[in-house]
Amino acid sequence: MSETAAFPDARDPTLATAVHRRLREDILSGRLPPGRKLKLRDLAESYGAGASPMREALSKLAAEGLAERLEHRGFRVAAAAPGQLDGLIRSRVLAECAALREAIRRGDAAWEEAVVLAEHRLNRAARSLDPHRFVANPEWEACHLRFHQALLAACSAPPLLAFCNRLREEARRYRALSNTLAYPGRDVAAEHAAIARATLERDAEMAAALLAQHYERTGAFIGADLGRGME
Repeated sequence: MSETAAFPDARDPTLATAVHRRLREDILSGRLPPGRKLKLRDLAESYGAGASPMREALSKLAAEGLAERLEHRGFRVAAAAPGQLDGLIRSRVLAECAALREAIRRGDAAWEEAVVLAEHRLNRAARSLDPHRFVANPEWEACHLRFHQALLAACSAPPLLAFCNRLREEARRYRALSNTLAYPGRDVAAEHAAIARATLERDAEMAAALLAQHYERTGAFIGADLGRGME
């Protein structure tokens, strides 16, 4: 049976886009762990697509750094080592602090209101679904994303914001692979409040310093956890 007969939409470019989106989410969420071999036949069955859209999706993932091309042996999910996390955190600090300074310089009253609202909604969401043990709350995760996006929203450099979004998604993969999402002994809400306060007071240097510390603390927790997992 031909590929097109087995998968009627195999040559549809929108199918390749949809497959890429699903594969990307499965990698970022940790459902496809680092080092997992990405076999075309298995993926075609799992994602309901033929070899052509699968190859296109995997090539895009390789270009994004989420998959690695193996010489004459297909693809695998990119590694996620503590050393790579260090570089990611440094890049994120440099990029987002620059974007935050620009947002503070250019932000108007509507931007300020959006930051206040985003922090308020984040504070109202429960960090964990279970009060006795940590269970990640999707609502909190969504509010957390919107808060950090709101901080940078007034930045007038779309390529910089796009780069920040890409780094944020890569960081999400490390968070998903770590067992320390609860960050014991750490007051994440207080960190968010301090960042928001400095931002709204238009203290760009303080806001950037607090944001950098926020990401560096997260990186330290996750890096230690990943390091233990590799011992």
